[in-house]
Amino acid sequence: MNKIVWLASVLLGFTKTLCAQEQPSNPLTISGYAETYYLYDFNNPLNNSRPGFVYSHNRNNEVSVNLAFIKAAYNTQTVRANLALAAGSYMNANYAAEPGVLKNIYEANAGLKISQQHNLWIDAGIFASHLGFESAIGKDNWTLTRSLFADNSPYYEAGAKISYTSPSGRWFLSGLLLNGWQRIQRVDGNTTPAFGHQIVYKPSDKLTLNSSSFVGNDKADSVRQMRYFHNFYAIYQLSTHFAITVGFDIGMEQKEKGSRSYNTWYTPVLLTKYAPTAKFSLTARGEYYSDAHGVIIAASDTPGGFDTFGYSLNADYAIFDHVVWRAELRNLQAKRDTFPDRSGVLNNNSPTIATAIAVSF
Repeated sequence: MNKIVWLASVLLGFTKTLCAQEQPSNPLTISGYAETYYLYDFNNPLNNSRPGFVYSHNRNNEVSVNLAFIKAAYNTQTVRANLALAAGSYMNANYAAEPGVLKNIYEANAGLKISQQHNLWIDAGIFASHLGFESAIGKDNWTLTRSLFADNSPYYEAGAKISYTSPSGRWFLSGLLLNGWQRIQRVDGNTTPAFGHQIVYKPSDKLTLNSSSFVGNDKADSVRQMRYFHNFYAIYQLSTHFAITVGFDIGMEQKEKGSRSYNTWYTPVLLTKYAPTAKFSLTARGEYYSDAHGVIIAASDTPGGFDTFGYSLNADYAIFDHVVWRAELRNLQAKRDTFPDRSGVLNNNSPTIATAIAVSF
């Protein structure tokens, strides 16, 4: 009994210490974001949808909303929480497998700081993905559309994570327990958790290095196929006006349950940004995606799988502090005929032109 009383007193004292720390005067903030766009695919597909491996800005020849959300965030020195509800073509494409109201939850998580001396947190819920340098929020990216690199790896994830940020801010370390590969609700018949890690190192204010991973099975236990995936990227600010981002994803998945053989896919991407003024910037992008066995991008009509180069040129202009106009020319060029036109004939090119307005508050 004495041990129980002692433990209770320790916990009570710890709680009082946390509560006594100075808290923000207004820990609750409300924010929002909306991005409308028009994109024209010169193949002009009959269903007015971009190919199935495009999950952001995927509507053709119509004015559409890619992503719009309203977000409430609560932050103190020891507790944090976020809730964001969203709609748009991005949500329709990426959350198609989620049931009911989960289709409209962009973010929902809560966290607790578990150390007085260190910036160490445990968070649980629905988060933006820890994989890749591109997010669903267009204004935070250098290009209007997302790369094949981003569109075909998770945008979001659900689970729990522990994270640490060093006092200097140079290091960020995180370990994750996840429900699956871009899953809120686990696949029926799946009892295996997935895991991930993230390490971000900033040796200087100009350079950011990132290593992230996913390990898990995203199928029912009866057909379990382990997937191993690694994401690397580096962002370097060469000068006030020039910056470069380079990324490389590689993944492998068992060919069948219990197999020692694996199907592999990979994708490199390179972006160069030139910003002559604070309001205007140009970004050039080159990318390549190889998925010979259709693990991520199914290409059943294309012998040899998905094998595609991409290049684009993007222009951004900040009309106001919270309003950005964007325009982009892009082409995807496959080694084989991959992209259907309006009559159903497959072509090896997919040229597009797009424009967008992004507003945040």
